[in-house]
Amino acid sequence: MKDGFGREIDYMRISITDRCNLRCRYCMPEEISWVPMEEILTFEEIEVVVKEAATLGIKKIKVTGGEPLARIGCPTLVGMLKKVPGIEKVTLTTNGVFLSKYAEQLKEKGLDAVNISLDTLDEKRFEEITGRDELKAVLDGIETALELQIPVKINSVLQKGQNEKEWQALAELAHHKKLDVRFIEMMPIGYGKKFEPVYNEELLKKMEEKYGELKPDTRVHGNGPAIYYSVPGFEGSIGFISAIHGKFCKSCNRIRMTSTGDIKACLCFDESLSIKEALRAGDMEEVNHLLVLAISNKPVSHQFEQKEMITEQREMASIGG
Repeated sequence: MKDGFGREIDYMRISITDRCNLRCRYCMPEEISWVPMEEILTFEEIEVVVKEAATLGIKKIKVTGGEPLARIGCPTLVGMLKKVPGIEKVTLTTNGVFLSKYAEQLKEKGLDAVNISLDTLDEKRFEEITGRDELKAVLDGIETALELQIPVKINSVLQKGQNEKEWQALAELAHHKKLDVRFIEMMPIGYGKKFEPVYNEELLKKMEEKYGELKPDTRVHGNGPAIYYSVPGFEGSIGFISAIHGKFCKSCNRIRMTSTGDIKACLCFDESLSIKEALRAGDMEEVNHLLVLAISNKPVSHQFEQKEMITEQREMASIGG
């Protein structure tokens, strides 16, 4: 289905929990009030929404959180969504801590790819950023996924004064491993507003000083807005998701659903449509109508570059990564 500006909306990001086992400083505070489980959509309810979304042209699903693998049965949901007619790909975004435990189940259920959040390879700094000493578990998860031939992307967020000098160590993960490393500009949502981002245009210049001119990699790597480059001698590619200076709204193809059933068409604004009441009343016509409405009213662009225009006040953990 096309939105009001002619963009084909075929990708849906679905948060299945607001809970997480890490406490990344720009995402989630140490103390937080969890949403009661009865307010969170069941796997069966998520499946129903995806079936309706598929009739509107949604083909690709990203399962997110919080931390999706913190919810018991996540691989089962992946298998359920893979069986929905019209759904071509189901992928997962995770912090990687539980990945080695569940990777084989996810592979068996048909997971198409996994994105792993990793901002540093330094143990001490990892604990400073995430609040937990779990770097080894994340690295084990990456290796397990690669061994099972699950396509892997590393998502790294650089912060000035924190891990900005670690770009090379992170990029080097793609040197001898068949994975992509993507650098994501810090988005001014929730706690992210408090941190100064490292802009990707600056990072690209540093990479070219180190590796020489990077050639655009035009192969399809996934569902999102990353721009990829090939580095001579690297097995994987380097990607940039530049929400601020590389505004990609003209090609935005997604909507989001929070764990409580709120449909969001843009991260920047607080507008959302709740489908939970209609869903639990069994009113599929209304569920379909609300999905259509969310897609039709998708804004032309975000306004992250003008912080006073940002109306979304919730934290990323409650919206979905």
